Amino acid sequence: MSAYQPGSWALSGSESWRCLWWWVLACGVAVGSGDPWMSAEACRSSCSCSSTRISCVDPEPGISSFPSLQSDAEMENITDIYIANQNGFSSINDKDLHHYKNLRNLTVTNSRLTYVSKLAFENNLKLQYLNLKDNNLSSLSWRIFKHLNISYLILSGNPLRCSCENMWIKLLLGEEADTQELRCTEDGGARKMLSSLTLPNCEVPMATVSPSKTSVKEGENLELSCTTSGVPAPELIWKMLLASNYEIETSGQISVLRLSNLSSLDHNSKISCIAGNIVGEKESSLQLDILFPPKITKLSDAIPDHHWCIPFSVAGNPAPLFQWYRNEEVVTEDDYIMTMIHDVTEREYHGCLQLDNPTHINNGRYRLVVTNEFGMDQKEVDAHFMKQPWDDVGPDYYEQPSDTPTVNPPEDRVAVYVVVGIAAVAFTGFLLMLVILKFGGNSKFGIKGCVLFQRIPVEVVSR
Repeated sequence: MSAYQPGSWALSGSESWRCLWWWVLACGVAVGSGDPWMSAEACRSSCSCSSTRISCVDPEPGISSFPSLQSDAEMENITDIYIANQNGFSSINDKDLHHYKNLRNLTVTNSRLTYVSKLAFENNLKLQYLNLKDNNLSSLSWRIFKHLNISYLILSGNPLRCSCENMWIKLLLGEEADTQELRCTEDGGARKMLSSLTLPNCEVPMATVSPSKTSVKEGENLELSCTTSGVPAPELIWKMLLASNYEIETSGQISVLRLSNLSSLDHNSKISCIAGNIVGEKESSLQLDILFPPKITKLSDAIPDHHWCIPFSVAGNPAPLFQWYRNEEVVTEDDYIMTMIHDVTEREYHGCLQLDNPTHINNGRYRLVVTNEFGMDQKEVDAHFMKQPWDDVGPDYYEQPSDTPTVNPPEDRVAVYVVVGIAAVAFTGFLLMLVILKFGGNSKFGIKGCVLFQRIPVEVVSR
């Protein structure tokens, strides 16, 4: 017979709880979200990186570009980047910040930044605060920020030129330019306040679309013109997404857009004429109003919800009138049966004929007729809400659609059962471990030492 030496693996009560505490802590770290501070391999020596912030302020050894973390997911979590005192940091290029999609605050200060690409922040749509103070920027294009909603732009301490290219900064910041004490350098070397900058041949572009409003029938043609002005002469662009055919003819600062055989699919579509030059950009737009007869795009079987509903979707402009018939008799709408419009899109109305507690009297063939001044459309559908009183009445007095498939228990419910079972087994094992740790000291099969973290040889006594 062999046995373990009594007490060779036993633990005192306090030691048991201490081991249990470390075991729980180790498991928590293993399955948790991880240390909020990233490993050294994920961050450069001049920087410190947390799960949401990167800060690079040590001049030695310094950095020349933005840190690239170990994974795209880590970079997408970053909301703040702070860079200062970096003599080798001279540019922000097209893809440098591509993976920092959630970046909100960016500071690059007291460095040698001289160039910012026009596509530098193309993927940083959430950027709101940009501080480029005390760098070597001599010019900055407005196109860098055209797609952003910047709330704070700080540019003081840069050797900006008194050029037409920087005029947009004065127009954008207004009085804030004086608050930041923004100055620019003239060709002769003299410096002046940016807010007082005036230059010849440097004007904000303008654009005007005519006519500004129009209503055209489906299938007709339409001609729009756009007139632009500005110095330097602006570039003119039409911006639209249309199903209709079109052609563009431009001569100087006037451009003509000709639309032919207008489609009802383009109703409420926006057409924009954009004029842009080195000073800035202006846009003039028109929303198409296309008149067309109504068309029922959907009429479905009745479905039970909070109320019974016969769903429909109807397109038409102007808004069509709705009339329902049941078995060729006009349906009189009241508090118990009514047409409800739940959603209106660019060209369609989505809703249903709502019936409150319908009976067998409401069964029948329903026909929807929609009309406006340009035409009409109609469709029919059979609706059965309740069995006839003289029929055999089963447990369900209201009829369900015959094509409704048998409802099986959802797969999610099975998954819940599996998860609950696993949790129950894990909890039972946890309780057994507590009992062993608590009473192990009084048993010849007790445990000595923190067996979760170490292995102690056991002396076996044979008799």
